[in-house]
Order: sequence, then C-alpha cells, then structure tokens
Amino acid sequence: MALTPKKRAFIDAVRGGASNKDAAIAAGCSPKTASAAGSRMAKDPDVMLELHKLNALFPNGGGVKADVKAGVKAERPKRTPKASAEPTQQPEDDAEAEEGDEDEPAGFDLARALTHSDPKDFLLAVMNDGGTDPKLRVDAAKALMPFIHQRRGEGGKKEQAKEKAGQVAGGKFGPRPQPQLKAVPGGRP
Repeated sequence: MALTPKKRAFIDAVRGGASNKDAAIAAGCSPKTASAAGSRMAKDPDVMLELHKLNALFPNGGGVKADVKAGVKAERPKRTPKASAEPTQQPEDDAEAEEGDEDEPAGFDLARALTHSDPKDFLLAVMNDGGTDPKLRVDAAKALMPFIHQRRGEGGKKEQAKEKAGQVAGGKFGPRPQPQLKAVPGGRP
C-alpha cells in the first residue's frame, strides 16, 4: 500500500525528532488516540521502510528533541498561498521561491486543472503527470477506463440480440435468399 498523506506527515514528524504520540498528533490524529495511532503507524511496514530509507540516505542527529511538544498541535496548520504571504518579493526572489516549491509534495493543482475543458483530457493529463501523487494517478486511470475500453458484455440488449442474430444467420442452416421472380412481369428483379 502506498504512503498516505497522514503517514508522510508522521514520517516527517518522527524524522524531526518527535515521539510516536507527538508525531501522530502532528499527522492529524486525535490527541485521545494518538498514542495507539502512533504505535500502529510506527509498526506499519510502509512507514518503517520509508523511515529506514530516509535514515540511510539522509542521516540526522537522532534522539528526541526536548522542544518538540511545544510545536506540535492537534489541528493542522492552515496553508496560505505563497504569493499572498510575501507580497514584497523582488522578481529575483521569485525564481528562488519557485525552486523551493519543488520540495513540496505533489498534489492537486487547481490552476492546471482549469486549463482543461474536457474531463477526458484532464484525466489523461493527471494520469501521465509524473509529479502527481501515485494514488491520484491510479484513480485517474481508473476513472478514464470506461472512456477508452468498453467492458465485456457492456452493451444494450438490442445490440446483443443483433450480434447473436448475425452469428446465427450465417452457415448452412441460415435463412435462404428471396427467390428471383423472372416469370412474372413487373415482379421483383
């Protein structure tokens, strides 16, 4: 199973030095059940694998920080758009800010979504976008399937009846062609 946003937040908090309980609260779990949820997430195979991978690639000092509890809140912090947060930036700073945005997790971009007028085109763009979260890409592919590939047996009753009639009509025992009435003047040709 892939890493959910809650698991990613838990991993970030643990890497920052939080205990399992504090990391679970930072990930958005209820403070009442954070202890059990933190223990459960710490034992999750995907979380363990990701933590081991990150610790191997980017080792940190380790140990639990004493000031972590003060920064942990039960509610998720609300994000503000970067453009409105720092309106006094110079044009030179904008290029640096855009480079910093690459480290943020991939997600849903409303501005790019509004450029597509056709839902099928939008789903294709999401499915083929490498920067999008893999779960979103899979969901887009699932939603796109009926547009591209028809399910077997998915057709109207009349269409299926015509297909069966066409299959039965051929062969040795099919209906005979109409006779040619040459002897009757004005008859069928």
